[in-house]
Amino acid sequence: MLNRHIDNVIKRHYSITNKALLLSGARQVGKTYAIRRYAREAGLDLVEMNFLLQPETKRIPEGAANVQELLLRISAYANRPLESGKTLIFFDEVEEYADILTWVKALVDEGRFQYALSGSLLGLELKNVRSEPVGYMSEFQMFPLDFEEFIRNLGVSDEVLASVREAWEQHKPVDAYIHEKLLRLFNLYLIVGGMPQAVQTYVDTNDLQRVLLEQQAILALYKKDIARYDPDGKLYINDIFELIPSELNAKNKRFILKNLNEHIKFSRHENSFVWLRDADMALPTYNVEEPRVPLKLNELRNLFKLFQNDVGLLASQYVGGIQLKILQGDVNINNGAIYENAVAQELHAHGWKLRYFNSKKQGEVDFVLEQDGEVIPLEVKSGKDYQRHVALSNILRNKEYGICRAVVLSNENMSERDQVLYAPVYMTMFMHHRKPQGPMVYRPELP
Repeated sequence: MLNRHIDNVIKRHYSITNKALLLSGARQVGKTYAIRRYAREAGLDLVEMNFLLQPETKRIPEGAANVQELLLRISAYANRPLESGKTLIFFDEVEEYADILTWVKALVDEGRFQYALSGSLLGLELKNVRSEPVGYMSEFQMFPLDFEEFIRNLGVSDEVLASVREAWEQHKPVDAYIHEKLLRLFNLYLIVGGMPQAVQTYVDTNDLQRVLLEQQAILALYKKDIARYDPDGKLYINDIFELIPSELNAKNKRFILKNLNEHIKFSRHENSFVWLRDADMALPTYNVEEPRVPLKLNELRNLFKLFQNDVGLLASQYVGGIQLKILQGDVNINNGAIYENAVAQELHAHGWKLRYFNSKKQGEVDFVLEQDGEVIPLEVKSGKDYQRHVALSNILRNKEYGICRAVVLSNENMSERDQVLYAPVYMTMFMHHRKPQGPMVYRPELP
């Protein structure tokens, strides 16, 4: 049984509000399991309707005259009475029957039961009706296990994590023994990734071959979903998805449309990339013309890198026994794409918008982050030459950008030089995007 951050989020949600809870995210990230676990630990009777695996459940709400009739039908489906205050009604895979969201307000107002929903963001169906129950539903997005969740489930203690967090906050080196162990665990994370079934398989067996089989099964499921949405292959979604590993392995890692089709135009197939993003199968990282705030205004939507949603799935798509080579620290393989994917995955899960900077004159910086009106360039280095970062140095020297600090992630221990913080790559687990806190009060002076 894996412990997840979302477990506490769900408990807190139902302890402070009677709103419905929607868990969104890619398939196989653990949404259904999280709801079932909450119901079990809270001692609730779970009534579950899966609109994908049990398509007949779509008939339950159809034609219901009011909320009482709908609840009567749900009780008949469950073949038992619904106990007030002791029942959790769970609508699973709601993207298959998004109209159920139109009932949320009435169900919550009725007030006797708790409600949960989950959706995999397949296509745009969920988005089209998400605004319906505003004020009656809270949404939380789930991701594959991040690195902190991964190592906690492997047995790393709170005390060890606290000491590493202190090193991060105080910009001081991590204990050498702990640093070496965490680097090895990070390399393991590059292979296993964060898909719950893959992680659980590793925890239970330590067998990377069985982990690989789980990852291949997840990829097959993704491709099946793509085929359902684009049965004729006219949108190139599957081709785009399958090109991610090779495009990331290219020198500049940017997604080149000509590798898909010599005559393809981005404007005609932008929705295919959007679909992969909304299904959370891929993580687009857009180029910015200049590293200035707000970065959103400098985005070039037709220039981007496309990362896999899970680094373990990415590693499983490379051939030639790359898993063992990573574990053995083989310097002859190019870990750059895999390292960058792991960092992109962590940043995405921690609330950051993914962007990078590339200029013919100044070079390329792997990521540019925006926090509290400040741009923070970030480089990812998988090799020994981690202090060589020409593009990063160029934009730090450019006074017009006003950039005060930068971060380089590598295999080396913590150090600081000039404006650059050199941190171990596993420190990404502490890099969380902070949302603005408190009210924003402004009173104009009246004439």
